[in-house]
Amino acid sequence: MSKNRKILVVGGAGYVGTELTKKLLNLNYEVSVLDLFIYGEKVLREHNNLTIIKGDLRDKDLLKKIIPGHSDLIHLACISNDPSFELNPDLGKSINFDSFRPLVDMSKDNGIKRFVFASSSSVYGIKSDKDVVEDAALEPLTDYSIFKAKCEEILLKRNSEDFVTTIIRPATVCGYSDRLRLDLVVNILSNLAFHKREITVLGGDQLRPNININDMCNAYIDILNQEEKKVSGKIYNVGYENFPVIEIAKMVKNVIGDDVNIVKKESNDNRSYHISSKKIYNELGFYPKFTITDAIKDLKNCFEKKILRDPLNNEFYFNIKRMNSIKLN
Repeated sequence: MSKNRKILVVGGAGYVGTELTKKLLNLNYEVSVLDLFIYGEKVLREHNNLTIIKGDLRDKDLLKKIIPGHSDLIHLACISNDPSFELNPDLGKSINFDSFRPLVDMSKDNGIKRFVFASSSSVYGIKSDKDVVEDAALEPLTDYSIFKAKCEEILLKRNSEDFVTTIIRPATVCGYSDRLRLDLVVNILSNLAFHKREITVLGGDQLRPNININDMCNAYIDILNQEEKKVSGKIYNVGYENFPVIEIAKMVKNVIGDDVNIVKKESNDNRSYHISSKKIYNELGFYPKFTITDAIKDLKNCFEKKILRDPLNNEFYFNIKRMNSIKLN
């Protein structure tokens, strides 16, 4: 990546955004972060190459002011999962969808050369295919995933030689972040195993694609480093292996301790998600270097060091609790 490029990370104080911003700064790039900082303002440390903009991506006047001067935009900001979206569907739509077209158009008109969008692997819905690839039919089941799919359509239509767009469909991210989420499957199980010494698995045979947060961040950086023609208008799944939930629970037990009790219960929820990430490897040579076990070890390390405040209950680690508390609108 050319060192004279300046990157705007929308949602750069989120779970992934915080770690991505740190990695970009460590690579000596200029970075601006636009975020509401509803999970705390100290998640990002001061840095000479970092500009922090506390604001709302729905504020068009703010966007007109801050976008010029940037060459690349990574769009991570959203109400980030189905339960959080369903808390306030109008809010979710305004942030996840209504704001998207204006952001894309202003980016295209104000000098952004590359726009990378974090979509979701949930846009596929539930498939029986062994490996769900990028050209599979989209069958989103919830408003959250429906709006992700609609945003993809908008972005792809804007793709051009001077406005290169790339869409990432991530698996569920896991591992430690300075803006930690403990409401994602690997992180949930690790938290309960360490602090309760017991985890409950509902069903267990359902497949879940996961990706270590280090690899997730590296995927965005790798996209920015690629030649424009290689990633222009492209869509990539980004995941590690698809493991049954019971296997993930066993990985957690192996890391946290043999005394952890796994309780298996029947479940009517047999939703199974499995994606193939071969395309990004075949086309770009990107392959995950960090495992789910690595993510669990990083979480165990932070629990042992007691750097978290009340990790079982603190609203700052749980999206729904935090959104209920602050009544965002």
